[in-house]
Amino acid sequence: MERLQKVLAHAGVASRRQSEQLIASGHVKVNGQVVTELGVKVGLHDEIAVDNIPIAAEEPIYILLNKPRGVVSTANDEKGRKTVLDCIEGVSQRIYPVGRLDYDTSGLLLLTNDGQLANELTHPKYGVEKDYVAKVEGIPSNDDMKALRQGVVVEGKQTAPAKAKLRSSDKEKKTAIVSLTLHEGRNHQVKNMLAAVGHPVVKLTREKYAFLTLAGVQSGDFRRLNPKEVQELKRIVAPKK
Repeated sequence: MERLQKVLAHAGVASRRQSEQLIASGHVKVNGQVVTELGVKVGLHDEIAVDNIPIAAEEPIYILLNKPRGVVSTANDEKGRKTVLDCIEGVSQRIYPVGRLDYDTSGLLLLTNDGQLANELTHPKYGVEKDYVAKVEGIPSNDDMKALRQGVVVEGKQTAPAKAKLRSSDKEKKTAIVSLTLHEGRNHQVKNMLAAVGHPVVKLTREKYAFLTLAGVQSGDFRRLNPKEVQELKRIVAPKK
């Protein structure tokens, strides 16, 4: 027997917190009866429906995608643009991205139907690290790099300290390659931080998510995470004893 909100999350309906809200607001039925109590447990033979639509207890799946530029990080796009789901073939489960990468940003993106893990990985309290590499206009000074490491003010709010490194510079073209490691997840954060120190981003890639890298995965390709990798992700966000 499992708690109802956990079953909904594992079925990809929503995160566990969102599933709790669905239950409390009367959107969920178990065996034809509306359930609003969060402590209810259900088994394999119970029929569960959300807004009168039955859910299927899908096998959890975890995918690492090397997202190309020019692809949106949503399940569907009202403008008809290519989505990250268009890059995934041979997967019958309903999956969705863990967080997002901008339309013109490439790199490592996770997709899953495990709503609980997706919610935990994106929650700021767990501080999951993400590594980015940016090509920027101009060549950052030592003071610029120090500011990035200490945190800069973006939209009136100080960013958390970050790891920052100047990888290379091209004095002739007046550009540089900068790496940043963040554990926050604000919208356009890397671009906004680099713009704040006077170096707008020309090109941006996410190279690493926690311990996962793009090794062996070409742009536009994907692979399934193995059980050991999934367990390590869950360990990262597990409550500390």
